[in-house]
Amino acid sequence: MPYDESVPPTPRRRPQRAAAALAAISLCLTAAGCGAASDDGLSGQPAEPRPGSDGTSAASSAPVPGRTSAAPSTPSGPSSKAVDRAVSGPLSGKTVVIDPGHNPDNRLHTREINRQVDVGTGRKECDTTGTSTDAGYAEARFTLDVSRRVRDLLRAQGAKVVLTQDGDRPYGPCVDERARIGNAAKADAVVSVHADGSAVGNRGFHVILPGLVRAGKADTSKIVDPSRELGARIAGLFLRATGSAPSNYIGDKTGLDVRKDLGGLNLSTVPKVFIECGNMRDPKDAALLTSAGWRQKAAQGIADGISGYLKG
Repeated sequence: MPYDESVPPTPRRRPQRAAAALAAISLCLTAAGCGAASDDGLSGQPAEPRPGSDGTSAASSAPVPGRTSAAPSTPSGPSSKAVDRAVSGPLSGKTVVIDPGHNPDNRLHTREINRQVDVGTGRKECDTTGTSTDAGYAEARFTLDVSRRVRDLLRAQGAKVVLTQDGDRPYGPCVDERARIGNAAKADAVVSVHADGSAVGNRGFHVILPGLVRAGKADTSKIVDPSRELGARIAGLFLRATGSAPSNYIGDKTGLDVRKDLGGLNLSTVPKVFIECGNMRDPKDAALLTSAGWRQKAAQGIADGISGYLKG
């Protein structure tokens, strides 16, 4: 769930490559290879792991050698980055920042996350707690789990991957710092992972793209077009990997939405998008989001979209 309420999407002329990717989404909806996700998730995936002490699954919480993430020592300042493992592959030389939305412990730090920060066009809350399923599975747990899976998939292709947080901070980071982390890394692509909190019956995923903003500290003029290309790639390949349809309530069933009010996009100087993987408040979507097998499919779709974008 993004940090602010939705605003009407802003239509833009689609670049040729992005339009082709959108056409692929429509085609995939009727293709035999884009079936719905199975009830038991991805074949061969382990059963749902037990929760770990940080609110994420124990399996995904295990330390990973050479893990790259934001440092926990300075919650309000720019995060440092560890050196990623050198792996040869098709994405060698590329840097990707994955931004797990919210933080499992934000709920314990309401004073800190409610403070106002500069988002380029005004001031808004540092962060929010995010949403959850009716059964209490928190968006912040979901985003961290999926982000770790995406990281591992991209690292296997040789990319340097930075997480804005890895369950290693007491709260946040704030939305302005999340943007700074991507900018400081000179990332080739940044993806912020979320799940929505909408009404029952509202289903499906959508990718949020930056609108054209030139105000205050915000200038998205150089990232609008590449971000749209990145978003279109992710939308098409997320559909293929998960079988989930584009949102039936945002984006006119294209799987894409444009916003000008999100500081994480407005303050970015590198291509960046958000993905809302589904609606946690709808029971059918919630059943998918709480499945470890489906989360692996979601991670695969996101990673495939990033990889496809970076390879051109």
